[in-house]
Amino acid sequence: MASEIHMPGPVCLTENINGQLMVNQEALKILSAIKPVVVVAIMGLYRTGKSYLMNKLAGKKKGFSLGSTVQSHTKGIWMWCVPHPDKPNHTLVLLDTKGLGGVEKGDNENDSWIFALAILLSSTFIYNSVGIIKQQAMDQLHYVTELTDGIRAKSSPDANEVEDSADFVSFFPDFVSLRDFSLDLEANGHSITADQYLENSLKLKPDTSEKDKNFNLPRLCIQKFFPKKKCFIFDRPTHRKQLAKLETLQDDELDPEFVQQVAEFCSYIFSHSEIKTLSGGIKVNGPLLASLVQTYVNVISNEDLSCMENAVLALAQVENSAAVQKAIAHYDQQMGQKVQLPTETLQELLDLHLASESEAIEVFVKSSFKDGQNFQKELLTQLEKKLDDFCKQNVQTSSDHCSTLLQDIFSPLEEEVKHGIYSKPGGYNLFLQKTQELKEKYLQQHRKGAQAEEILQKYLMSKKSVMDAILQADQTFTEKKKKIEEQRVRAESAESSAKMLEEMQIKNQQMMQQKEKSHQEHVKQLTEKMERDSAQLLEEQERTMALKLQEQAELLKEGFQEESRQLHNEIKSLQNNIDLLASLLFVTVILNPRFMKFLR
Repeated sequence: MASEIHMPGPVCLTENINGQLMVNQEALKILSAIKPVVVVAIMGLYRTGKSYLMNKLAGKKKGFSLGSTVQSHTKGIWMWCVPHPDKPNHTLVLLDTKGLGGVEKGDNENDSWIFALAILLSSTFIYNSVGIIKQQAMDQLHYVTELTDGIRAKSSPDANEVEDSADFVSFFPDFVSLRDFSLDLEANGHSITADQYLENSLKLKPDTSEKDKNFNLPRLCIQKFFPKKKCFIFDRPTHRKQLAKLETLQDDELDPEFVQQVAEFCSYIFSHSEIKTLSGGIKVNGPLLASLVQTYVNVISNEDLSCMENAVLALAQVENSAAVQKAIAHYDQQMGQKVQLPTETLQELLDLHLASESEAIEVFVKSSFKDGQNFQKELLTQLEKKLDDFCKQNVQTSSDHCSTLLQDIFSPLEEEVKHGIYSKPGGYNLFLQKTQELKEKYLQQHRKGAQAEEILQKYLMSKKSVMDAILQADQTFTEKKKKIEEQRVRAESAESSAKMLEEMQIKNQQMMQQKEKSHQEHVKQLTEKMERDSAQLLEEQERTMALKLQEQAELLKEGFQEESRQLHNEIKSLQNNIDLLASLLFVTVILNPRFMKFLR
């Protein structure tokens, strides 16, 4: 549970060692132990106070190093997992990146990949900087413009290799901009809010020159990739000489405006940052986040283009394989608790299997994503084998138990036969009477299993020669009566054989029905998952559509016809996707037998 996580301080999640981006395996172990995660990442130039704010989000005065010297103190990405203050059983994962443009490294490529990782891993991305938003500040955000060079959303982009920014919107985090300056918020002589200030700063220029295009590029990228934007303005917390010991100062030693601004910032992050979600509405937990970190870093280390679609599919292979094993483990646990071999009937075992199988499929469905049915088919194959093994064990256990039981019950009779007790006139009828009594005693025993009748008949048939010998030795039977008795015994034996054959046919029929039930259960849960996933994806696409329409309206209002036309193509493509998803969802619902039954 998230509330059980206890990290006294941050640990390094990723770092650059000799030009190679590496993952701290201990940090991944920590992530693997937590469930729902809300991931908040912060980035900005060194000495911009970002670590102080992250400590505030963690509810601590110390933790992330403030790095008050010129050297950027945080190298790579540092992680601190703390219980979420507002969401019970959720973990707030705080990621503090190394300062952009740290003088010690001067590695632009390293900064670009750290920026990309922070974007890809977070639910909310915070960019912190100092001073008013001007072109220099925008130039510092050139990493945003490089994201589409280093990261592709799809393995097969649309024509002309131009990707729809809607593909990125589905997995990009919310964008929060932090500004540290003390000027009044005004525009054209009127007071404005921090959000209005950010929107004004992101306005485009008519791109009549190369300079204008360079001016517009980072702004366009922020508008396209981050439809949800928020801005906070901070006053200077204290005078310059006190900044070096900021983490030791009490709130009453800081500027009251700054203290209030920090409180509002923390409140917003706690209430508005959502669980990290991948495209298609896939909720990310700790183990999945750990796999994401490793997957992205592996792609970067291999100097390959980080394709979101391929990265998530590669991750799905690992997670779905683990989901199969998790489902099988649940099945084994349930069957181990419920099944006591031998079961009285085969149907009893099949019913227990069906109940455990249904739960196992549910476990798999909850843990898997982007399966394409391959792993669910593997699960079905493994569950079928598990059932076959249980059936064989059931047969063997029942057979062994019944054989032992028959030996115990009939051994006195066998001893009497050896001593010639029934080798006398009238002995045959006495033998039949005794045999019948022992049969009834055997049949009264409980938990013999499904092989009870078959093992009994096999035992009696094995003693046929003994019975024939006793019949032939009985002088009270004439030859005619002996032949009549032999015919009766043969008829009884044939009837028993027919009964055994009928039971075998019934068992085969039960197994076939069980396989059909298993198939229907898989189809049922798969269909339900498809319905949920399609509905979730449709909702996601519609949300993106609304944001794109809003963006287009703003571009038209500002007179940017060319950008509006380009966006129109994106909107058209997005509408086609929505129409297709809606059709697929309709077909899925209509073809679902449960809905068909309801409609009838």
